Amino acid sequence: MELDDIRAKLREKYYEVDRESGDLFLLSVLFEEVGELAEAVRKQDRDGVEEELCDVLFMVLSIANLYDVKPEKMLVEKYIFRDPSYRWDLR
Repeated sequence: MELDDIRAKLREKYYEVDRESGDLFLLSVLFEEVGELAEAVRKQDRDGVEEELCDVLFMVLSIANLYDVKPEKMLVEKYIFRDPSYRWDLR
């Protein structure tokens, strides 16, 4: 299943609850999930990282659905067709 298909299925299943919850609530849940991901990374818990990445992605797609945007399109454009890594201070 492609990411846009997953986003569409999540919209069908969760949009009404997400709309009622509101964008700031969804954002706060995203922050919480990112914190849980950080903890799993810190512990080097591979299974935990997988689960928390799933939760983070779910929240990102829920917010995308709330705003009716398609991040998968920009993800491909920005990170596959272009290369923003020249701006990263990693070297």
